[in-house]
Amino acid sequence: QVQLVESGGGLVQARGSLRLSCAASGRDFSPIVMGWFRQAPGREREFVAAITWNGGATHYADSVKGRFTISRDFFGNTVYLQTNSLSPEDTAVYYCAAKTSLRVGVKEEDVYNYWGQGTQVTVSS
Repeated sequence: QVQLVESGGGLVQARGSLRLSCAASGRDFSPIVMGWFRQAPGREREFVAAITWNGGATHYADSVKGRFTISRDFFGNTVYLQTNSLSPEDTAVYYCAAKTSLRVGVKEEDVYNYWGQGTQVTVSS
């Protein structure tokens, strides 16, 4: 069983930054892709960023490209999301997810089979 625990959320002013972390544990932890999603109040959960675990290739939603950076500590089983130039529109609960299956895709929720509990990010104007 894989467990994902997010941290690093909080309240920040517009144009500020936060670094989110997702620590993974579990004897058989061997993801293919790690991703970050977010869900704002009243909206559906949406893809933010993803990284392939072995090769480190990255993918971003257009809305965060150039402002957010996903990275991973391969041996520490941790994935990070550096968020810069935050705006109130980035306010959401941010979720970490792990894909261990061979299902195609990185931006679709249903290809991920493990999820964290989420960390709240609130950006004030």
